[in-house]
Amino acid sequence: MDLEPVPAWGTIPRMLRDQAANHPAVEAVVAGDVRLTLGELAERASEVARSLIALGVRPGDRVAVWAPNTPDFVVAAYGIWDAGAIIAPVSTRFKGLEAAAQLAKVGATALLAAEGFMGASYLGMIADADLPDLRHRVVLGEGEPPAGAMSWHDFLTAGEKISRAEAEERAAAVGQDDIASIMATSGTTGTPKGVMLHHSQLLRGYWDWAEIVTLREGDRYPIIAPFSHGFGINAGLLACVLRRATMMPIALFDPARLLDLIEENRVSILAGAPPMFFKILDELDGRDVSSLRVLICGAAAVPPELIRRLVDRVGIERMINAYGLMEGTVVSMTRPEDPVEVIAGSTGRPVPGVSVRVVDDDGNDLAPGEPGEILVGGYGVMRGYWDDPDRTAEVIDPDGWLHTGDIGVIDDAGNVAIVDRKKEMFIVSGFNAYPAEIEGLLLSCPQVAQVAVIGVPDDQQGEVGWAYVVPPPGEKADPDAIIAWARDNMSNYKVPRRVVPVDALPVNANGKIDKPTLHRRAAAARA
Repeated sequence: MDLEPVPAWGTIPRMLRDQAANHPAVEAVVAGDVRLTLGELAERASEVARSLIALGVRPGDRVAVWAPNTPDFVVAAYGIWDAGAIIAPVSTRFKGLEAAAQLAKVGATALLAAEGFMGASYLGMIADADLPDLRHRVVLGEGEPPAGAMSWHDFLTAGEKISRAEAEERAAAVGQDDIASIMATSGTTGTPKGVMLHHSQLLRGYWDWAEIVTLREGDRYPIIAPFSHGFGINAGLLACVLRRATMMPIALFDPARLLDLIEENRVSILAGAPPMFFKILDELDGRDVSSLRVLICGAAAVPPELIRRLVDRVGIERMINAYGLMEGTVVSMTRPEDPVEVIAGSTGRPVPGVSVRVVDDDGNDLAPGEPGEILVGGYGVMRGYWDDPDRTAEVIDPDGWLHTGDIGVIDDAGNVAIVDRKKEMFIVSGFNAYPAEIEGLLLSCPQVAQVAVIGVPDDQQGEVGWAYVVPPPGEKADPDAIIAWARDNMSNYKVPRRVVPVDALPVNANGKIDKPTLHRRAAAARA
């Protein structure tokens, strides 16, 4: 299919202004009683930009947002872009150690944090963290600010001393090659990395994505993927304004409540991973979901039976599968005319402007059907990892190809299928979990002297982590206590399902931990 070229906006602030000027009454955001038109979103974003300028935020400064999917997050994101700053979202699943590491890595100068979500005080979690660059802590939305933080009301009031003309000048000065976002990813090395993405590549990537899924004005689209994740912020928060669709931010996924939302608001677009759609099917009896016309299922492999059940029971126009990654934005997508077998067994063909190769260990291109590492080229490849040229050079070669670490095949029709994952990563209920990162966090536990984490299959969550722990000399590891510590200090999907005390970790001839041996032990234990 031929795609309409992205309008010549160049930057996100210019895109927002053009949409607000020409379509001011189109509903951009709906969540509960909150409704924002494009005109109102642009106005409120400008207020945030003026407030950031009043705080001393400069072009290129990193501003972190630590909050669930809410209208406040949407306003904050566009305000950060208006101010010429770079947004650095923080996952609501993070605990203090994780958030502080990310804030320190990107050198965030300001943090906008929601307080009280699921009973958590995000600002309280990092109250004692050593963050010399973080000069401003602001409570996003309602809520009393803790000591050392500013309320949202005071934040906006401070911005009134900045003229609209100054804010407009700042927004107009943003360049198409300026960095728009730094998205957190730990990768297989375990320490935080920040993926740098710039304005023009985000506009093009998600304009094309939206056209392929036929996102358009009048669509109502619940955004379930967190705004702290690349899909949520780019294929949701950004794409909806690009195409004048109405986004409906979802802070917490609940299948029954989502079906209520679909019925009451005539939702037409829905995106998620296979587990979400299975849960919806379980609740579908007696529900009116006739308004749904497009489903987007992002996964390396989608069970064919799931697609057939959705098509039969929901009656959708089309189902889309796609492959993307933080470092490479949108890579490949199925197309509307594709049969069930292609959607279920592949992630479709590369999107325009993106090239995909499958190579062997020596970098030689492989024939169709032969598995090898997927390399991605084109406009969607990230600028690099923030302040980390060495690790950037490890994944982007001198010719500009991104080495994804994913193993895949390309068929004769050009469809890309993912057949294996990165060597160590495992996926817990749709969340990427990296053993090296989890190991680094567990080493802060007093009962852990050495640790190795692996992913093992799980019927409910797909995969879960098992941690093999060597306790400090003279001490005995208590698995329940270690898991309790992990629950207090780590995102829930990173918490090991099982802790196995061992006297020593197996090593190979190179002195590295022998994880294949641990996988064999886990398989035997499960059997």
